[in-house]
Amino acid sequence: MAQMLIRNLPDEVKAALRKRAQAHGHSMEAEARSILVGTVLPQHDDPVLKWLRGADELREAGEGADLPEPERQLPRPIELA
Repeated sequence: MAQMLIRNLPDEVKAALRKRAQAHGHSMEAEARSILVGTVLPQHDDPVLKWLRGADELREAGEGADLPEPERQLPRPIELA
């Protein structure tokens, strides 16, 4: 596994990470690792990703919603007082 050193981390970020790690019963390193993995490698059960995959599948199958073109009208004139 790779290692990484993060320099110039603001003090308030480190303090917040320490609090978050304590709340989850983790070390700061484990908490930072969890945050990075969860952010960089999205989970398969993420509802947004499921929705996007479903939309892609529908689009590929040609089953997307075909909505009629709305009737276009010129904008109404603006009356200045």
